Amino acid sequence: MLEVTEKEVETRLTFDNPWWGERAGIAAEIRGWPKRAYFETFAKLVTETDVRRAVVLMGPRRVGKTVMIQQTIQHLIDRGTAPKSIFYVSVDTPTYMGLPLERLFRLFTEQFGHRRESRLYVFFDEVQYLKDWQVHLKSLVDSFPAARFVASGSAAAALRLKSRESGAGRFTDFLLPPLTFAEFLSFSEREQDLFPDGGDTIEATDLSPDFIRLLNRDFIEYLNYGGFPEAVFSDRIRTDFRHFVGSDIIDKVLLRDLPSLYGISDTQELNRLFATLAYNTGNEVGLEGLSRSSGVAKNTLKRFLEYLEAAFLIRRVRRVDQNAKRFKRSVTFKVYLTNPCLRAALFGPVSASDRAMGRLAETGVLSQWLHSQGSVEQIFYARWKDGEVDFVELDMATQSPVKAVEVKWSDRHRTHPGELATFTTFVRENRVPEHYLLTRSHSGDGEVAGIPVRFVPVSFFCYRFGKAAIKMGLAVQSVSWRL
Repeated sequence: MLEVTEKEVETRLTFDNPWWGERAGIAAEIRGWPKRAYFETFAKLVTETDVRRAVVLMGPRRVGKTVMIQQTIQHLIDRGTAPKSIFYVSVDTPTYMGLPLERLFRLFTEQFGHRRESRLYVFFDEVQYLKDWQVHLKSLVDSFPAARFVASGSAAAALRLKSRESGAGRFTDFLLPPLTFAEFLSFSEREQDLFPDGGDTIEATDLSPDFIRLLNRDFIEYLNYGGFPEAVFSDRIRTDFRHFVGSDIIDKVLLRDLPSLYGISDTQELNRLFATLAYNTGNEVGLEGLSRSSGVAKNTLKRFLEYLEAAFLIRRVRRVDQNAKRFKRSVTFKVYLTNPCLRAALFGPVSASDRAMGRLAETGVLSQWLHSQGSVEQIFYARWKDGEVDFVELDMATQSPVKAVEVKWSDRHRTHPGELATFTTFVRENRVPEHYLLTRSHSGDGEVAGIPVRFVPVSFFCYRFGKAAIKMGLAVQSVSWRL
């Protein structure tokens, strides 16, 4: 049986690192792509030399991890870093199959005569399929204190688990979620037209009907196609969006990533469950009913839900009662897609009048919250016998609600204010300091049942909230802001 030779590995490494030769940096196409809102913080973390730690970049497939790494490499070169001090390798390339990180790193250092004290920047992409990667990475961090190591991968939870098990004090996790609505507008070059000043000075009370009509048009486009950077740039991908998401994202996660990482044998059951959840995004579910509708046994169902959440495909939101008290044993919960456009990929795009728009708009709100891990962990929904509130944020120290958000893809409240009774009752009885009624197009301040209520179009809320989540939290801190 023939084996890949060391010379072939070296040839492939040279191909993957074109900046070692005459080329001034990364491919021109990638250089021309806009940067994720996370780029500056990520690049700063990579170039930080005071702390001896590797950066573990994680996130779902196709959200731009590899592109952000490549753009960081260009950033290093532009700042004067010697190109031959930068090493990039995609570990899942067949040529490197089975090679430990140490050997790949050794080939790099020997080729250019780098020493133990050399300032190097090393990027290991798609690292999750390499057995014991975390052990080898920790060893490299300890052995080469002057080098900065970055590992990335699409199996976010598996990466996080391994980094915490073996990389305590040596790894810093960095999560890259799908695009926010604000990023989508920026990437599609619509933000400048809609928000010439960046949107920070516009109040919800200032919005005109024509402005909201245009913003809603873009919001629906975002819900259908907007979570993945490539889909924003490519008409071809949007035309065949189902194939792009189905074959390149869902199938690889459900048929390859999860089975290989967690030992799942029945991928058909997993696929069927995910389709059921995607169709019902934003709905409350219980294990009994979900088992019946998906055809998956309850014990298996519990494991599959954990796997799908680990793969960053879904997010479960737990329930509180009318007094914002958590249940010791809750049999129901809400399930949301982390990326709303996954539903469109499976079941077709929605229009403004589609009956699924209400739940998709709610999913869009939750997907912005995911960009602030600090506060998303505090998100619940309230339901009791006579009512429900879509989102409740708790102060975990006091267990009291600090935000309440109700999402309506309609403006019926203007003629049917009584339909908001359970929302206003919850706000009044729990003395919630911040509360928003999200609408289809109505904006302004009003009063319902003696409670002051700010009406905000859901599209504008998602724009401002997603932008604030990244700017103020950058997937680490809680978000504090007001519309």
